[in-house]
Amino acid sequence: MLDHVSIGSNDIALARAFYVAVLATVGLRVVAEAPGQFVDFGERGPEELEFSIETPTNGQPAGPGNGVHIAFRARTRDEVDAFHAAALAAGGRSDGAPGLRPQYGPHYYGAFVFDLERNKVEAVCHAP
Repeated sequence: MLDHVSIGSNDIALARAFYVAVLATVGLRVVAEAPGQFVDFGERGPEELEFSIETPTNGQPAGPGNGVHIAFRARTRDEVDAFHAAALAAGGRSDGAPGLRPQYGPHYYGAFVFDLERNKVEAVCHAP
């Protein structure tokens, strides 16, 4: 089980704007932040942190790692559709339009996007 997921960003303000728009579609909101350093997202509060964008602490530029992929659980297929649309409207790039992916399961409905720094993020609904 994961406690939280963090990804690096070279521009926290730009990443914040992207993820505020995109993660609202799956019920996540900003629960804590330090301007220019990090923004934490969750459903309730800092004790329920689920996802964080951060300035890398090692001083190296942020960017996608080999195989970086983060999936956010959506409650409905409409949320998956909204996630994809919001990501594109916020400047992201599609890596797979919303749709069924039977190779992952009989009800797996997902959409894949690259964020502004080429991290691959997904919204997925497992409901029939």
